[in-house]
Amino acid sequence: MAHKKRLQKKSNVRLIIMIVLTLAIIALMVFWNPVAAQNKEARPTVEQTTLVKEGAQAPDFTVELFAGGELTLSMLRGKVVLVSFWATWCPPCRAELAMAERGLITPFAGTDFIFLPINRGEKRDVVAAFREKMGYTFAMGLDPEQKIYNKFASQYIPRNFLIDRDGRVVFAGAGYSEEEFAALVKKIEITLNKK
Repeated sequence: MAHKKRLQKKSNVRLIIMIVLTLAIIALMVFWNPVAAQNKEARPTVEQTTLVKEGAQAPDFTVELFAGGELTLSMLRGKVVLVSFWATWCPPCRAELAMAERGLITPFAGTDFIFLPINRGEKRDVVAAFREKMGYTFAMGLDPEQKIYNKFASQYIPRNFLIDRDGRVVFAGAGYSEEEFAALVKKIEITLNKK
C-alpha cells in the first residue's frame, strides 16, 4: 500500500512538472516570437521610406480625378499644393480626411492653395462608396496601382507632401495627429505668405 502511494505521488509530481513545462513553453511562444521580433527590428522607419525629402523637387505626375479628367502637378506651379495619400481602410487617413473641409478647404478658399488627396491602391468603386457614405464632394485623385505614391514613398499612409509655388517639397509627413495637422496648417499659411 505504501509502495502504491509512493508510485501515485511520483506520478502526480511528474504530471505537475509536465503541466508546468507545457505552460512555460506556451508562455514563451506567446510572449516571445522571434519572427515578430525580427520583423519589428527590420521594419523601416518613416524617414527611410520617404523617397522625396523636404527641400527636394516634387516628382511630376498626372493623376486621374474622381469626378473625371486629369490633373498634372507641374501645371499647378505658382500654387501651394498639398498632396495627401490615403486609403479607405486606414483609420488615421479617415480622421485626416474628416478634418479636410473644416481645416484645409474652407480656411484656404480663395487663396493659391490646392488640396489634392490621392487615394492609394484602391479601385474607383471602393472610393465612390466611401465618398457617398462620408458625403465628401471635394476633388480626389485616384492611384489604383500606386504609381504616383511610389514616386514619393514606399510605405505608410496617410502621407502628406506640401509643395511650394516653385515645386519644392517644404513638408513631408506621415500619420495623423491633431498636433501634426495643426503644424501642417501653419506650414501652409507660411508657404502661402512667401512670394
